Amino acid sequence: MVARVWSLMRFLIKGSVAGGAVYLVYDQELLGPSDKSQAALQKAGEVVPPAVYQFSQYVCQQTGLQIPQLPAPPKIYFPVRDSWNAGIMTVMSALSVAPSKACEYSKEGWEYVKARTK
Repeated sequence: MVARVWSLMRFLIKGSVAGGAVYLVYDQELLGPSDKSQAALQKAGEVVPPAVYQFSQYVCQQTGLQIPQLPAPPKIYFPVRDSWNAGIMTVMSALSVAPSKACEYSKEGWEYVKARTK
């Protein structure tokens, strides 16, 4: 009985985390235009390092541990819009040649089968 309750609790916790992540993505409008995604990535890059530093200082004060100072994170510029556009263009070009490639491959396969049956 305890195992079933525990598995139900794990399922509910995982579902809550997944639902929260989906809500956060929807609320921040990250599924919309890429300029909003770029702004959110830039905002996260500005907010996360100080938050990690403050948390490490809090842990040091509470536990008495000495955590060595980490080096500053490198500045990374990742153009989301360019990557998104390149991915879309690759997918669309693959879809546009798919019928001709399917015809070509089916002809090659048919010739292979005919050659093997003789």
